[in-house]
Amino acid sequence: MPRHSAVRIGPAPTGFSLERGTGTGAERPAGRPGDRVAERAAERFPDDELWARVAHEVADDLAVDASARDRAGEPPFDEAGRLRESGLPALLTPPGPGRHGAGWRAACAVIREIAAADGSIGELLAHHYVLAWSARFFGTPESAAALESATARRRWLLGGGVEPFEPGAGPGLTLTPADGGFVLNGRRSFAAGVTVADRLVVGARSAETGESLVALVDPAHPGVSTERAPERLGQRLTGAGSAGFDDVPVDRDQLLGVVPRDEHDAPAHATLAPLALQLALVHVGLGIAEGALAEARDVSRAGWSAAPWRDGGRPERPGEDPYLLLAYGELATAAHAAAAVLERATEALERGLLAGPDLGVDERADIAVLVAAAEAVTSRAAVHITTRVLELTDGSGSFPGGPGFDRFWRNARVLTAHGSPAHRLRDIGDHYLNGAHPRLTPRG
Repeated sequence: MPRHSAVRIGPAPTGFSLERGTGTGAERPAGRPGDRVAERAAERFPDDELWARVAHEVADDLAVDASARDRAGEPPFDEAGRLRESGLPALLTPPGPGRHGAGWRAACAVIREIAAADGSIGELLAHHYVLAWSARFFGTPESAAALESATARRRWLLGGGVEPFEPGAGPGLTLTPADGGFVLNGRRSFAAGVTVADRLVVGARSAETGESLVALVDPAHPGVSTERAPERLGQRLTGAGSAGFDDVPVDRDQLLGVVPRDEHDAPAHATLAPLALQLALVHVGLGIAEGALAEARDVSRAGWSAAPWRDGGRPERPGEDPYLLLAYGELATAAHAAAAVLERATEALERGLLAGPDLGVDERADIAVLVAAAEAVTSRAAVHITTRVLELTDGSGSFPGGPGFDRFWRNARVLTAHGSPAHRLRDIGDHYLNGAHPRLTPRG
């Protein structure tokens, strides 16, 4: 079914290598649309335009069989391959030889475009982008350059998650010194990428110091075992699951940084990490809503609708019915309002990320409030829009081979269920009324 576009849109130091192991996405068959566009456009278009074109073609490719893939619920091996072949995982890599990097606004636009076609793959890409910046948040310029260079050259797709260790939260992951490096043990669950990633970026507690360290791990190592998550209501294709680590060796140059445990020890720019993920997932939510609305429009134009017709009759064209026009006007306005709030938050976050170590605590607090506002507004809009779309299309996506409008609603519900808008609104109100800062920790 035709789909409306939702896009609005340095080398590692010598001797510093992250490319050990066998798990790599480098050797992939060519021929996907995004790959061809990237090759044609690399020398002719500005970077943001290049990535927008690539994302548009990849999204169109994903949209063709999105409903069928959602129903099948299989691990997203093919989808991850499409991303690798397009080059999209390297978008945030700084420009260099053979690389055409872009900034966070372009990355968020790509996430939103992909999510409009397939919310799960949008979330998979969102987690990858944030994990690709882990070393910038928590490490040194050298570790960041090494990770970004390896990710771009090898076409890695990153999975995993970074969280500081909290007493009472269970054993989690532990790094123990051994043979000049470390061994990683434990098991934990991840929201995306664990079953299809080329590398896992994980947070683990140091058995020696108690610090929360960020490590890069090859999931192909025999000591790593992965298990897919049980069937989910929505977002079924994110590659969610758990990973177990049994004496997995981690060299010191595979440590990407340290997550500060105390808010007074945390540089302001390091605490942007959870905000970056939060905002990226908000773009996923809005993309899901925009994708649902665009496909519903196509269905309504074709004459499928459950809108309340006057006097029990139907006008000659669905577009002439005033109730249907009112419904789409309401939903389009909700999407536009959410997009406006989200754009302001995205601009603020990008400025904060570019500021790096120069970012101040007050600026970080302002960014946190804007991101919280975007999440609160967009979460409500996504659930409302996808719910109303089901009503407007009268189950036209429920039959085999149909557009599958139920998946948009399920994906929006699952994506927004993890956070309560009430908590975000309380933080916004406290900041507005009392000038209070949201809690300044890497967890957000």
